[in-house]
Amino acid sequence: IDFKDACLGELMHLWLFEVVKVSDKVKASSFERYETIYRLYVKDSDIYGLNLSTLKSIQIQRYYNKLYKNGKKSTLIKNINKLLRTFFNYAVDEGYILKNPCSGKRIVIPGEKDIEDKEVEVFTTEEIKLLESFLEKHRLKALILLALGTGLREGELLGLKWSDIDFGNKELKVERSIRQLNIINADGTKEYKTITQTPKSKSSIRTVPIPSSLIQVLKDHRTQQKLEKVKAGSSYKDNKYVFATELGKNIDARNLQRSYKRLLKRSGISYRKFHALRHTYATKLFEAGVQLKTVQMLLG
Repeated sequence: IDFKDACLGELMHLWLFEVVKVSDKVKASSFERYETIYRLYVKDSDIYGLNLSTLKSIQIQRYYNKLYKNGKKSTLIKNINKLLRTFFNYAVDEGYILKNPCSGKRIVIPGEKDIEDKEVEVFTTEEIKLLESFLEKHRLKALILLALGTGLREGELLGLKWSDIDFGNKELKVERSIRQLNIINADGTKEYKTITQTPKSKSSIRTVPIPSSLIQVLKDHRTQQKLEKVKAGSSYKDNKYVFATELGKNIDARNLQRSYKRLLKRSGISYRKFHALRHTYATKLFEAGVQLKTVQMLLG
């Protein structure tokens, strides 16, 4: 691309697919998020054709103001700005522009001052008891109770292998995370894939205690899994995961979400995101007087 005629959208597309996608520092799940922002809010937008050599912050600002006026949330605009800022750092390094139009105080995120801290969603003690009673014969019993008892993220639970569970010491190791995502190619084609990746950050690789009450729940779950393996015979795909389908395959996060939603509805508990199980675990630790540093370490 010619320095003088380089347009924002064209170079950003190249940067995304030729630099970001091949970087070993960027996870596939992060790339999926970046590509979505690019496709929905840069491609075919007011800023796509802007000339990089003459680009000014006010042009980006006007676009953000328009998005906000059209009902887009400040948090979304903040995420667009974050990605653009990273891209413009690259453009500065490559000599396309002299300074980053999205850095420092050059940009104001419209409506940001109105963002109130959302109240963290947690389940009450009564709701947990209700949930436990409805989980009694449920296939997801061990998974949901383990989420409540360890605070693991959804992908970390789905990535657990039996070798990560130490029944003797009543603890588990978090070493991987599983996600399903749409891998987007440069030509726009999509592939829906299950990927195994390292957890969110270095501190996410951790050892977490398993509540004593869950040891038997996990052992019963393992017995049930062995029965499913016998029943399925040669069609069982044994990947040694703690939580798998009746045929031993990875549980699709979308199916897990559907089952979880149905479970809450049947229990008469108002819907909260799956992540609320993690928040509930943290809240219970604080209520028990566990120090902040320890809670942070356990949550990874």
